Amino acid sequence: MAGNVPPVADERDGLLRFLEQQRYVLKLAAHGLTDEQARKTPTKSALSVGGLVKHVAFTEQGWIDTVLQAPQKPFAEAMADYESAYRLGPEETLAAALSRYDEVAARTAEVIAGIEDLGQAVPVPKGVPWYPQDVEAWSVRWVLLHLIEETARHAGHADIIREHVDGATAIPLMAAAEGWPESPWVKPWQPA
Repeated sequence: MAGNVPPVADERDGLLRFLEQQRYVLKLAAHGLTDEQARKTPTKSALSVGGLVKHVAFTEQGWIDTVLQAPQKPFAEAMADYESAYRLGPEETLAAALSRYDEVAARTAEVIAGIEDLGQAVPVPKGVPWYPQDVEAWSVRWVLLHLIEETARHAGHADIIREHVDGATAIPLMAAAEGWPESPWVKPWQPA
C-alpha cells in the first residue's frame, strides 16, 4: 500500500480504506524493530511502539464489540485489560501483536460488510465515565470515524517513538517495507 488511499467506491469503502491506511502507517512504525526495541519507551511517556500496536488492536476490537452490542466485562476487569494493552510484555512478541492486529482488522471488515446501514444505531454503553451520559447512541459511521481518529492519533505517537528508538522516519520506513529503490528523494530505511 502506498502513502495515499486509492480512489474509493463509496462511503463504506472510503471509511474502511482510510482506517486500513492508518493501521498500515502505524504498523510501518514497527517495521524492522526487534521485540526489545518494540518495548522501548524512549520518551517521557510510557508508550512503546509494540504497546501502541497492542492498544489499537484492543481498542478496535472493543469498538466492534460495542457495535455488535457484545456483553461488557465488569469495569475492574475491563480496566485491567485496558492497562495491560498498552504494554508489550516481556513474554510477548511484536510479530504476535501485529498478527493479532491483522485478525482484528479482518473481523472489523467482516462485521462492517454485514451491516447494511452505516447509520445503524450503536447504543452508548452506560456507566463508563468517559462516554457521554447525554447521548443514547452513535452510528456505525461515527464508530468508524472514531476508529480512524484513534488509530491516526496513535500512529503519530508511534512515529515519534520510533524516531527516538533508532532515528527511522515514516517515508524511509515505507520505502523499505514496500521495496522502493533508492532515489534522490528517499533512501529506504536499513537496520543499523
